[in-house]
Amino acid sequence: MNDMSARPEMEFAPKAPLHLEDTGLEMILMRDILLKTMFRRSLTGLNEIANVLCVNPPIAMELIEAGRADNLIETLGSLAVSDTKEVRYQLTDSGKARAMDALTQSEYYGALPVPLDDYWKQTARQSIGDAVITQERLEDSMSHLVLPSGMLDQLGPAVNSGRSVLLYGPPGNGKSSISNGIRDALGDSIFVPRFIEYAGQVISVYDPIVHTITEPTVDEGANALRRTGPNYDKRYLLCRRPSVMTGGELTLDMLDLNYNKVSRTYQAPLQLKATGGVFIVDDLGRQQEPPQALINRWIVPMESSFDILSLQSGQKFMVPFDTLVIFSTNFLPSEMFDGAALRRIYYKIKVDNPSRDDFIKIFIKISRHYKLKPEEDVLTHLLKVKYPSVGNQFASYHAPFLIDQMLSIADYQGLDRKMTIDLVDLAWENLFVDES
Repeated sequence: MNDMSARPEMEFAPKAPLHLEDTGLEMILMRDILLKTMFRRSLTGLNEIANVLCVNPPIAMELIEAGRADNLIETLGSLAVSDTKEVRYQLTDSGKARAMDALTQSEYYGALPVPLDDYWKQTARQSIGDAVITQERLEDSMSHLVLPSGMLDQLGPAVNSGRSVLLYGPPGNGKSSISNGIRDALGDSIFVPRFIEYAGQVISVYDPIVHTITEPTVDEGANALRRTGPNYDKRYLLCRRPSVMTGGELTLDMLDLNYNKVSRTYQAPLQLKATGGVFIVDDLGRQQEPPQALINRWIVPMESSFDILSLQSGQKFMVPFDTLVIFSTNFLPSEMFDGAALRRIYYKIKVDNPSRDDFIKIFIKISRHYKLKPEEDVLTHLLKVKYPSVGNQFASYHAPFLIDQMLSIADYQGLDRKMTIDLVDLAWENLFVDES
């Protein structure tokens, strides 16, 4: 395994195809995508066609020439571009008819997809299992939190293993924040395909909600800079290692291919979009599906590093499952899962209520975040009067809750934004429910 800080992303960059056969795609599929793209986007110039197809100009030229040979594309004339003349192209009547026929089968047009077999190879080159998080990097991503002694020593090996992790414990103690910190510690980038192809079907993978691009987007304009060829396959985007976080809204059908009957195109499921990154299932146990059903769906992928998806035709196929899965729950694991399911979750880390000393550290850190002076008399009042009344049950969320409440009350009453015993007493009334 390699330290991420010492491993440039370009070491595992996908090579740019130099000829049509290097794309790994069937000629008819590429030709139809070209025709649909020219038809829908009204493209005429070689460079703009190459940019939209996400290939270098020589490959686009090969496709155009193939279309001309079949009388689907014709030369329109020349256009002056940056003191040079660029030949323009247009669809013939036969080309337009073929484009419209192809659109009835699938509305997809644009970037050429990456064959699934090639995607498997690229996934192996940039596997989450090879992404080592150092102690320094993890501490930095968690620096805004106050964690119990030894917690990071548990988290580090768990994350570096690339295996599943279960964070459990009482609510309000930072399980979600810890999950986010793990995600942030994965600071390197990987190559994410815009689209992948299997059995002639195109599946959208890149999702701007999930993936953060770490490179300039390709200029698709007619006057884009001419290039002899990109230094890597532009059918991919260089993105930060992805992270997907779901909560109570997660359902089993979100883990299957999403087929759009109108456009006749596929959208990748969440776990496929998270390939090479982190999939966080927050608030496990609050989903519509039983926790056991969800974990059963994950058992084979987590153990075998592949998932099985189905096309509308019923045809099943395997996709890589290279994802760090983090489950976070407030429920007792033994009440949600049977022994077999728990055995398959490799790391089980309890995130408990903070100690008295840790609560003080949290209170001081949050006070400084709000640019407030942590008044000693207020903190003493909480520790000697308020918390003994609830059995000294501290929680990590108490400090930000109380401080935020104090400021809101002070603003409403026209008081100075500072801590007082009267204000913390009023805030305390909103912290617990009176069940009497």
